[in-house]
Amino acid sequence: MAADKKRGAQTARDMVISLAVIVLAAWVIYLFVPHDESKDPVKPVSYRVELASARRAAPYPVAAPQGLPKEWRATSVRYTADGPAGAAWHLGFMTPDNEYAAVEQSDDERPGRFIDEVTQGAEKTGKTQQAGGTEWTRYTGSKYDALVAKSEDGKSVTVVTGTATFQQLGKLAGSLELKQDKPEAPAKEKAAEKAAE
Repeated sequence: MAADKKRGAQTARDMVISLAVIVLAAWVIYLFVPHDESKDPVKPVSYRVELASARRAAPYPVAAPQGLPKEWRATSVRYTADGPAGAAWHLGFMTPDNEYAAVEQSDDERPGRFIDEVTQGAEKTGKTQQAGGTEWTRYTGSKYDALVAKSEDGKSVTVVTGTATFQQLGKLAGSLELKQDKPEAPAKEKAAEKAAE
């Protein structure tokens, strides 16, 4: 019986020693693995190429900021030609205050459904805000707030949404330039146009 007690004490002691060795090894590894906590964890993306492609392909003028300060970092970009929300454009940013703001556009036949999706259920407030010469309707929600504007022809909707303040959303909305580029004609069509001249 005394031998069993001694063996039990040795087993507990051995576990404590093993745990101490593991903690010491983990601490040494942590010390020697390089890590820069001052480095910005947000990885900015370039959206120039995707923007040019979307402006050629979209059936509406595509919105992108002009003259937005460099502290606004683009983090995501996407154009879907024929998705559930129609032709949809997305351009996401981190604001200087590390809040999220995005430009969302679509030619969805049911714009209410698109607005609900990209604003994560934000509700229309009845208030408006001027930005960039356009009157935007304010939406508020538990997750995102938004500014919404329909195109003059009523065929598309632009939503500026995110966790950013209405002031920041207004700054992004005010910087937007809507532009649509004509797609390049195939070589046969170009040759036919030149021959006709």
